[in-house]
Amino acid sequence: MSLAAWSSLAPVRRESPARRLRALGAPAPRRRPKVLYAIVAVAGAVGIGAAQMALSVMTTQGSYQIAELTSQQRQLDWKKQMLYDDVAGLSSPQFLAANASALGLVINESPSYLRLSDGAILGASQAAIGASSVDAIGRGAVANALITDTPLVTAPDATIAGAPVAPVEVLSADGTAPVVNTPPPLTDGLPTPSTH
Repeated sequence: MSLAAWSSLAPVRRESPARRLRALGAPAPRRRPKVLYAIVAVAGAVGIGAAQMALSVMTTQGSYQIAELTSQQRQLDWKKQMLYDDVAGLSSPQFLAANASALGLVINESPSYLRLSDGAILGASQAAIGASSVDAIGRGAVANALITDTPLVTAPDATIAGAPVAPVEVLSADGTAPVVNTPPPLTDGLPTPSTH
């Protein structure tokens, strides 16, 4: 191969232009940070911290209030249940019968009824006389724990479990002897048959 062929295959070297060097000027003086920006940044950080603390205190205070209100709600529920039990006891048949007995009311052996359709009275229509055969205040009454210590309306010193009120005696027309037209009162409860 000839030299010309080799020279056509070889890369051509080009000379690069000379680099130009130049002198730099003095560096620009550093700008001092503005005080206003620093104050705003510090105030923002303090504001964020104060807001977080205020929210934390408010949240904690709210949880204490919720706990206190929950405790009050529980106590009010207990009081409501106790009042409901008191009302149930005061409206029980035992308490009503004991108050009726303390008022001197007796059970009529021959009750009368009023027929509403025509206003007719059915029965003997006589006043009850004598003593009642049911001792609502004495031992024969069915026990009721809700009203054991509740005083009677007309006799505050007597309760169903306490000392019975003296029965009211109705005298005969001539005023000599009490009228008794009922069986003796039950004092030891209802008789039960032996099932053995």
